[in-house]
Amino acid sequence: MIVRDTGVKGAYVIEPEVFADQRGFFARLYNARELAERGLDMAVAECSVAFNRSRGTLRGLHYQTAPREQAKLVRCTRGSVYDVAVDLRPGSPTHLRWTHVELDAENRFVLYVPAGCAHGYLTLDDETELLYWISRPYAPEAEAGIRGNDPRFGIRWPAEPSVMSPRDASFPDFTG
Repeated sequence: MIVRDTGVKGAYVIEPEVFADQRGFFARLYNARELAERGLDMAVAECSVAFNRSRGTLRGLHYQTAPREQAKLVRCTRGSVYDVAVDLRPGSPTHLRWTHVELDAENRFVLYVPAGCAHGYLTLDDETELLYWISRPYAPEAEAGIRGNDPRFGIRWPAEPSVMSPRDASFPDFTG
């Protein structure tokens, strides 16, 4: 695995090292020891999948509030997305900054989103699917979000979203 820093402290892009032969290929996406050496303790409590019918679908930006924060490993298994993490951790040197990476089925990259960061994405293809490994169980009472167009963050999406849930569109301006 090749682990690259992003513009948000503690958020990483994991690039698999692909070993290919006539049968196909093998690539490791997760190694607890290697990630722990970088300070990432990613025990997996839940695994989820998100399917998106249409290009231009914006999901997020979602997070869980303290003390139920979740770290996530996110991989696109079909189609492609512009994936975003926003640092909401008050003591972080990158507080209120955001980073992005394009995840797609061909590059097989994985984005590590640390606990305390919001996460969201814009689909770049129809029929897009993402797989999530999540560090803590979902807690409805801790669910929170910020709008993808919240002026406080100025996220530069590659296209205008065309599909969004009413809940995601109605998140209030971030005040933290």
